[in-house]
Amino acid sequence: MESIAHLKWRYAVKKFDSRRLLPNEKVEGLKHAFNLTATSYGLQPIKMVVLQNKEIQKKLVSYSYGQRQVENASHVLVICIEKKIDTAFIKQYFNLVKEVRGTEETILKPFEDTLVQDFGKKETEEIKIWATNQAYLALGNLLSYCALEEIDSCPMEGFVPGEYDKILGLGKMGLTSVLVLPVGYRSKSDPFSKMEKVRKNIEESIIEIFD
Repeated sequence: MESIAHLKWRYAVKKFDSRRLLPNEKVEGLKHAFNLTATSYGLQPIKMVVLQNKEIQKKLVSYSYGQRQVENASHVLVICIEKKIDTAFIKQYFNLVKEVRGTEETILKPFEDTLVQDFGKKETEEIKIWATNQAYLALGNLLSYCALEEIDSCPMEGFVPGEYDKILGLGKMGLTSVLVLPVGYRSKSDPFSKMEKVRKNIEESIIEIFD
């Protein structure tokens, strides 16, 4: 139940202590947690920008609907998706599988061909939605990791992706931003830190089916 206590401790921080920075080991842990996120087919169509630059963070506030967490957080994590997920992208993944596991191509080829064929039939918007779903998986993983490590966070959908992409140069990397996660330490003056967590009763949100 210790893990549950950590999840209860977590909340969406409204005010960060701008004077406190996460130590390097905490940032490294966040990077590894992101990279270990489960994704559909294992393709990892996502990348994460780790931003720790007050000048840029301040500039991003205007494109975050005035949410100052972006400026005052220790770091800002920007979860992005690949703009182009094509045959070359899929083959790159299978080459990595062969390199890491030593799996024979005869075993992998049928699955590889199926994915190439399947993604070849999808419309661009359909692939974008699929990739964005993977970004949400990463966000959930990061939020749980933050809770366990007592890193404060504030998940954000409210921002202007196009402007973030320009400021961070994501377009040149073939990426577009989809989610933002400021992280750091809560301010003692954040009134939300003392509020009770509002959730349905567990009986209302859980359906149990047994033999």
